[in-house]
Amino acid sequence: MWPARRIVGESLLSVMFGLLGAGAQALVHGGAVQTVAVGLAAGVLSLLRRVLPATVLLVTAVCSVPFDGIAPLVFVAAWSAGRRIDGVGKAAGVFGLVYVLTFGLGVVQDLPHFSLSYLVFGALGLLVVIIVPGLAGRYWSQRRTLTDTLREYNAQLLRERAMIAGQARMRERQRIAQDMHDSLGHQLALISVHTGALEVDRELTGRQREAVGVLREASVAAMHELREVVGVLRDGTPAPGQEGTTAGLAAAGVEDATVPSRGVAGIEGLVEASRSAGTAVELRRSGEPRPLAPTADHAAYRIAQEGLTNAHKHAPGAPIAIELRFEPDSLIVEVANGPATGATDNGRSVVSGGQGLTGLGERTRLVGGMVHAGPTANGGFRLAGVLPYTSPEGGAPSPVPGDAATTFVDPTGDFRQQIPAGSLGEGDPVIDRIGLPKELARAVSRNKRSSGIAVGCGVVALIALLLVIAAVVGGIFLMREADKAMIKPKQYDAVQVGQSEAEVRKQLPQGESILTEGLDKGAPPVPEGAKCLSLNSTEVGDNWRKEPVFRFCFKDGKLIEKKSFEVTT
Repeated sequence: MWPARRIVGESLLSVMFGLLGAGAQALVHGGAVQTVAVGLAAGVLSLLRRVLPATVLLVTAVCSVPFDGIAPLVFVAAWSAGRRIDGVGKAAGVFGLVYVLTFGLGVVQDLPHFSLSYLVFGALGLLVVIIVPGLAGRYWSQRRTLTDTLREYNAQLLRERAMIAGQARMRERQRIAQDMHDSLGHQLALISVHTGALEVDRELTGRQREAVGVLREASVAAMHELREVVGVLRDGTPAPGQEGTTAGLAAAGVEDATVPSRGVAGIEGLVEASRSAGTAVELRRSGEPRPLAPTADHAAYRIAQEGLTNAHKHAPGAPIAIELRFEPDSLIVEVANGPATGATDNGRSVVSGGQGLTGLGERTRLVGGMVHAGPTANGGFRLAGVLPYTSPEGGAPSPVPGDAATTFVDPTGDFRQQIPAGSLGEGDPVIDRIGLPKELARAVSRNKRSSGIAVGCGVVALIALLLVIAAVVGGIFLMREADKAMIKPKQYDAVQVGQSEAEVRKQLPQGESILTEGLDKGAPPVPEGAKCLSLNSTEVGDNWRKEPVFRFCFKDGKLIEKKSFEVTT
């Protein structure tokens, strides 16, 4: 379907050609019926030139010979046919047939007045009217097709480059996951094995055995968290050697503990673990509990976990208070500790890179919340986070708070969902095959056609050069021939009957020119025994098919007659 703008434009163009055709036909004294018929034919042919380019060009060119009103449409029909006829051979055949038929019909129509001048200039005129617009239309169409093809190919290259960059990121993530699993996984497995062995040692007291049990549970929980991170980095595929690590834990008598809930429900487990380590921790709740979005629920757990971790590292022995306030629009998680009561050795035993609070702030920002951290008036430290009940996108919160599989990574922007999982080698192809556009793939796969394209371009350039040369030479030739065969009306009036032939011929051109051929056909009878000189007029007649002629007849060395008349060209 054509858009409305194109339909309106084509309709207006059809009306314009119809009116132009009717007006041109009326100028050559065509009848009313003939004028209306030519106008309607021009309008209909203009509408059909996009659908039937070859047929419209043939009909338009042939009909332009007997009907002058169709002639203005020949340019547009040739341009349209050059753009839309597929194949060089088909286009050459159509334009060759149109050229030969039009030229032949013109010769047949003007056979009574046929001359060498008509043959030369008729052939050149048809080249300009039919061949040149066709070549220009074909060049414009091929250039536009090539531009669109290259633009599409460039877009495909950009997409492939994005895919390559994404796969490079995937390989780097897999390498990081492998390193994390090989290093941290091994150390955590050793901690779990040794703590499991110490827990069953009979020489330990009950208090020591309880502490070792807390260490074992913490190491197992850390192993599960490491597996989750590795799974995210590795696109959910099992990390190599995980099965062996699990088997090693089982062989050492360490059960595969269930991952604790990492949401608001899991905060109480964090509190119990800290109390088991001898720290005074108080957990307070206020307000009516409401479910949170999975990411916000997980962020609440991380805020409490980060606050407890910082208190244990930087203020050992200080009392800790955790408060969960369920406000009407958000949950406030606050972790506050008093000043340190025991000696700390931050220089050697405390490892702090300052990244925990930064990552926590990013996590809460992604769920639409905020975090504040700073010292208190009594010398302690306070960490508080505000978490909305709904996600920033307006989605409903998960009915199951504390989902262990929740992660703060936005899945919609994750490249892992765009390509299938699996290990990628450095030499893996990006795509199975390069899906080039049809025209460009054909040109690339068939190198032999490049010579044909070069030949075609050379032929077009040669034709254009010949047309230019012919136009220049023809212009010079016409100017010279006009000097030999044309006079102004005032020169005709200056000559008087009865003057000597020699005197008259000095005032007039010699008349031996191709422009004067055929001027005696249809002219008035020549006086008996006289020799006449027929010349063209520099002015045009009332009808463009009628040519004004001045004739001078001589007898016995004198001008006996001069006559002005018109002949049909």
